[in-house]
Amino acid sequence: MPMKALGSAAAVLCAAFVAATVQAAEALPDLGPAQPFALATAAGGRLALAELRGKVVLLAFIYTGCTDVCLTETAKMVTIQNRLGADFADKVHFLSVTMDPEADTGDALAAYARRFGARAQGWTFLTGTTDEVRRVARNYGVAFRKGSGTEVEHNTLASIIDAAGELRVQYMGVEFDPDEMLADLRGLVREGAGH
Repeated sequence: MPMKALGSAAAVLCAAFVAATVQAAEALPDLGPAQPFALATAAGGRLALAELRGKVVLLAFIYTGCTDVCLTETAKMVTIQNRLGADFADKVHFLSVTMDPEADTGDALAAYARRFGARAQGWTFLTGTTDEVRRVARNYGVAFRKGSGTEVEHNTLASIIDAAGELRVQYMGVEFDPDEMLADLRGLVREGAGH
């Protein structure tokens, strides 16, 4: 194949790849406006979801005493954080809300974040009263209740909110593919840059 034809074929393939990537992001449904909330940060401040407008937000629910799914979900989020590179913090922000606000003090949440290597610039751990946290969780499809001892019984659901404040996709359980979530986050970053 002549060089000119090879270059043309490569350009067509590249354009098809870019179009498919953009189309995948456009294929994410718009599930409606993300429910507003404001909770206390592990550092002692307060953060409202509205303050993150302009960034793509990944919202997850954890508790520091969890011995299984929360650990897996947080570890996958750290992998995604690292793979986002320069987009992390600048264009994408992670929120982890505790489901055990009585036990998860600011210090406990900060230690949990350090344990996993969650970067404070771009990842906020949130808490509040049990009623506040329960209301936020319910608005995002998460149910939890205190079990025996330190256990919290809960489902696992992570939500992605786009830069315009619209809920776009939810991942059930911890079996989600980090590559798929990463592609969805990047696609929404590109989508936000186009508006």
